[in-house]
Formats: sequence, C-alpha cells, structure tokens
Amino acid sequence: MTAHVTAPAAALATRLPSWATLLRAPNPGPMTLDGTNTWVLRAGNGAPAVVVDPGPDDPDHLAAIAGHAPVGAILITHGHPDHVEGAGRLSGLLGGVDVLAVDPAHRIGAGALEPGADLSRFGLRIEVLAVPGHTRDSVCFLVDAGGERAVFTGDTILGRGTTIVAWPDGDLGDYLASLELLTAYDDLPALPGHGPALADCAAAARFYLAHRRARLDQVRQAVAAGATTPAEVVAAVYADVDRSLWPAAEWSVRAQLAYLDRGAGESGPGSGGLDPP
Repeated sequence: MTAHVTAPAAALATRLPSWATLLRAPNPGPMTLDGTNTWVLRAGNGAPAVVVDPGPDDPDHLAAIAGHAPVGAILITHGHPDHVEGAGRLSGLLGGVDVLAVDPAHRIGAGALEPGADLSRFGLRIEVLAVPGHTRDSVCFLVDAGGERAVFTGDTILGRGTTIVAWPDGDLGDYLASLELLTAYDDLPALPGHGPALADCAAAARFYLAHRRARLDQVRQAVAAGATTPAEVVAAVYADVDRSLWPAAEWSVRAQLAYLDRGAGESGPGSGGLDPP
C-alpha cells in the first residue's frame, strides 16, 4: 500500500543561494504547510530585486516584501490565491511594478510570461520552465546568479509531502510530463512554494513520479474492486490521509481517473467511467 507522504521528497538544502531570501507568509494550513514561500532574488547590493510569488493579501507580509525595495519585477508560478492574491497590492506599494504571469488575469503592466522565455535582468539569469499539471498555468523558474543555480518550483514540487493535481484545471498527464522535465535538474536546489528548500530538484521529481505511478495503480485496483464514485476511490486509496484533506484528494482522484480513461480510450476527462458523487 502506497502511504500518504508527509516527509520531504529529497534531502533538505543546507543553505540557500546567496542571492535568495525567503519571506514566509502567515497563512499556515493543511494545504499551505507552514505558509506560502515568497522569494526575493537580488544579484548584488543596490540591484533591483525580483519577487517570486507575493502570496496572500496580508498587509504585514506585503510590507515586509516591499521593505526589500528596489524591486524590478514580480513573478507568479501559478494563479492559486495563496500565491498571487497579494500581487496587485504589492505592485502598488512598489510604484506599479510589473507582475508577470502566464494567466492574463494575474498580469499587471507589461506582464506577459511566456513559457520558455528568457527573463534575465538585474544580474539574474531567469528561464521560464513550463510545468503544467498542478494547474494549467504552472511554471518554474530556473535562476542563475554568480554561478549559483536553483529551480523555483511553486507547487509543482513542495518542500514537504506531495502536491495535488487541481482537476479540472490540473491534468495528470501534463503533470507527469512536467516531473519528467524536472528530472533533468540534478543537484540543483528546489526552492518551493511551501515547505523547506530541497537539495536536489531531480531527486524530488523522480520520487514524485514513482509516488504518482503507485497511486495510479491503487486507483485502478479500487475501481476493479467496485468503487463507483470518486469519493469511494478516495476512501479506498487515501484511507491513511486525514479526512480534512479528502476534498483535495478527490481533485487528484478525478485527475487520475481522467488520465486512466484517456489511456484506455474510454469516456471523457474526469469521468473515470464513474458516476458523480
């Protein structure tokens, strides 16, 4: 039986890159772990900083970020409120700084964020990695400054435990492909949207892949044993998970069922051949 994962998916990083500062938002919870990680990146004294994921619209947290001015840009890993809600207020505090996001709904100013784009600026080399799956608009940022490299993973890889595939916006097939992409980044720290920094992005991605595939096998077995709704699959497969997390687990189950359906050439996304709860 594949157990619920609560530990880090790779060894913890012993240090952060010298150009990265962590500011953690005061929004801890079952889905946010210790709170949302806001990252402030600065290549050197006096250079404008880049902020990754301003987090919730919490005045004290946003004021702490603004205290790191000058800031040249705000980057968004994906559009969930715990990552992007404070972006508009923070932009205003910083004099109208651009907010760059994949989803136009979250952009401010010249804020187009194109997967694969080179956003290098302010002494930071920043490459946008398209990693849909957790959400359709998820990206990671590969950053290099002064010879130190790291991957900012948002919710695609967490610092502790595993993430959800937020069906129907999220897609498991996309997520597995995104994890495969991240296995290329051996020995680079993963600086996540929640939880502690990990020492090896690729190792964490390989762990996530193995875990997802084992969960898929469990879902197949639950359906074969007679589960007829996504909720029944959750009860069978996620029995060791706190019930407060079962609604989120159901998102992932629906994504798993849609993935299995497509592989079998059966019914449309999300149905899994099952009746809705």
